[in-house]
Amino acid sequence: VTKERDVEILMNTISSTFSRIDLLFNNAGINIGPASVETITSSDFQRVIDTNVTACWRMAKAAMKLMATQQPQGGRIINNGSISAYSPRPGSAPYTASKHAVLGLTKSIALDGRASNVTCGQIDFGNVSSDMTKAVGGSKFSMSSGMPQANGTVMPEPTFSVEDAANTVFAMANLPLSANVLNMTVMASQMPFVGRG
Repeated sequence: VTKERDVEILMNTISSTFSRIDLLFNNAGINIGPASVETITSSDFQRVIDTNVTACWRMAKAAMKLMATQQPQGGRIINNGSISAYSPRPGSAPYTASKHAVLGLTKSIALDGRASNVTCGQIDFGNVSSDMTKAVGGSKFSMSSGMPQANGTVMPEPTFSVEDAANTVFAMANLPLSANVLNMTVMASQMPFVGRG
């Protein structure tokens, strides 16, 4: 999804095979290991932005084109956000910046999509047990071994299952197009988010 031509091929295949697209879940995302702003390379920062923001926009753009012309018109786009858009972790500048951008993109798509009955919402997950939380950005940090905290400590954090995350996407996807969840937070019940920052 980071290559425009690949997205074009995908959407052409969807159009020719199914003649429509009713749902897009923008789930592509990467991170780097925790690092202070002054130590992050330009290439690492750009790689996160390219995957988490530009690819999200590229997929939404292509899906909206199909959704606007199909009959019946419309569809739903769900963007995978993050609680980092509201309260970042230490050493997370590229990821946090990308998720702030996705939040703005979600709202813009929701507005622009009205003309063609395209809804857009965002799920801000916190601590889903996945490959991304097992070795954050390929670093030594993980939810189970410990993540940097605002007070300078490193502590393990609770996670919740990818199946529960998928159920949330499924619930949002099953809404009629006359209803939209613009933004929702789903997190591990005991994670140290509420009260962070």
